[in-house]
Amino acid sequence: SAENTETNEKVAVKKISRAFEDLVDAKRILREIKLLQHFNHENVITIVDLLPPPSLAQFEDVYIIADLMETDLHRIIYSRQPLTDDHVQYFLYQILRALKYIHSANVLHRDLKPSNLLLNSNCDLKVCDFGLSRGVAPEEDNMELTEYVVTRWYRAPEIMLSSREYTKAIDIWSTGCIFAELLGRTPLFPGDDYIHQLQIICDKIGTPCEEDLHFVVSERAKRFMKNQPMRPGVPFAKLFPKASPEAIDLLQRMLVFDPIKRISVEEALEHPYLASLHNLEDEPVADTCFSFDFEKEDLTESRLKELIF
Repeated sequence: SAENTETNEKVAVKKISRAFEDLVDAKRILREIKLLQHFNHENVITIVDLLPPPSLAQFEDVYIIADLMETDLHRIIYSRQPLTDDHVQYFLYQILRALKYIHSANVLHRDLKPSNLLLNSNCDLKVCDFGLSRGVAPEEDNMELTEYVVTRWYRAPEIMLSSREYTKAIDIWSTGCIFAELLGRTPLFPGDDYIHQLQIICDKIGTPCEEDLHFVVSERAKRFMKNQPMRPGVPFAKLFPKASPEAIDLLQRMLVFDPIKRISVEEALEHPYLASLHNLEDEPVADTCFSFDFEKEDLTESRLKELIF
């Protein structure tokens, strides 16, 4: 960390060494910088500045100056600190508040997990790590996207069943997994691989019926799911006996196998579980949609350096 000499506030300095050695990594860095410069929201990490290199020719390491946060949600979940229902509500509310804003810019985060949610001691939460984010076309609400996203435990079923058409619902699934982890202080779906992951999901929420597999285009994936033994699932009230009925109801609406039937971020914010925090006037949306057009051009190393410079 360092100090911002203009404001005397502590800031975080993220050094990315040899940033341009791998062009895929360099594109991710550029994407994250551009997204964070576009975003302006209390629950999204802010880029304060980029340290300029001595010259374009000597541009090897990237230094990103960002908000300094004290810890992350993963560390809190696995600490000995007691978590009250008020804590859980406030964390979940801030994640959803950030998602409403991010989604309104037609961006999917795609990699939500506890370690990507930064916290301060006053429980303020900021979403970070947008390196895997992608755009979503507003008119059809989906896009063909690569499947290598989201740490497996937080992946929506449609990603693993190679639907190729992801919607904003993938971030809601991940948020549901995080919500469950806050309630139980252990991961809900800790799969060892894709197949194990899908089996654990069916064990916990029940095997989907054929109608709920409408989004699966791959015959192989469809066959795999149809061959799953029918399981009723385990009631969330049994898995989380200390959780309130409102918490259980919201969790059930987030962790729905069929993405079309999953609750939206706006509906989740209006759910009774978050009634004490929800304030429509204080849940802003983005002024403009984010454009990923810069990724369409052939980004060479020198062009990437120019764009980041």
